[in-house]
Amino acid sequence: MNRGPAKGSRPDMTFAEKAAAAWGDVPDWVNELCRLADQVGLGGTGKRVGYAPSAISTVISRKYRGDLGRVEAMVRGALMAETVDCPVLGEIGRDTCLTEQKAPFRATSAFRVQLFHACKSCINRRQS
Repeated sequence: MNRGPAKGSRPDMTFAEKAAAAWGDVPDWVNELCRLADQVGLGGTGKRVGYAPSAISTVISRKYRGDLGRVEAMVRGALMAETVDCPVLGEIGRDTCLTEQKAPFRATSAFRVQLFHACKSCINRRQS
């Protein structure tokens, strides 16, 4: 069984260097993702952005097969302080907005019901 880094890979590369090799002209949000990954690792970055460490790694390597637009919006909200105006919560981070959009209906309080219904017809709603 072959364990460890692939032959020819450079394990001493930073995430920023990996992104530069994969993307060429690295988008600003990927640079921000790399900056945090270089500081706290993939696990800490994943927790902060709301994705698994493996997803963060594949985004940096430009091999992510999921919705890159959603990852970008989550990074911009969580790490770059991008906000939206929520009709229920007021000004919130874009990442919080996306998380609330994906949340299932919960009738635990009138507030949660109001938020769920507001998200369905909100101008900030991401079409997926």
